[in-house]
Amino acid sequence: MRCVIARYLFDLTKSGVLASMKGVTPEIVTGESVTIGRRRYPVKQVGQVITRQDRRDFSGGEVIRAMTRLGFTCHARPDAAPVRVPTPLQTASALLGAASMDV
Repeated sequence: MRCVIARYLFDLTKSGVLASMKGVTPEIVTGESVTIGRRRYPVKQVGQVITRQDRRDFSGGEVIRAMTRLGFTCHARPDAAPVRVPTPLQTASALLGAASMDV
């Protein structure tokens, strides 16, 4: 499939992207991401590896558009884990040395 990333034309295939990303350790995902194989990569990391361009030269949208057309699953943001905030009673109990009331 032909696509334009950072004003350059690339011929990308799904197998080519899989081969390029093989052995690459995913960075921490803080924004948009792409699932390639069993791993989830930041879009900028994927774009850098497959195009060999600097990350500042292309947008995440260009990479997402190309990866979606190739059949990869793209994610808008990472799933955030809910933050558990203790109630005032639990906080006071913990300060007084009582056993944890978490269930």
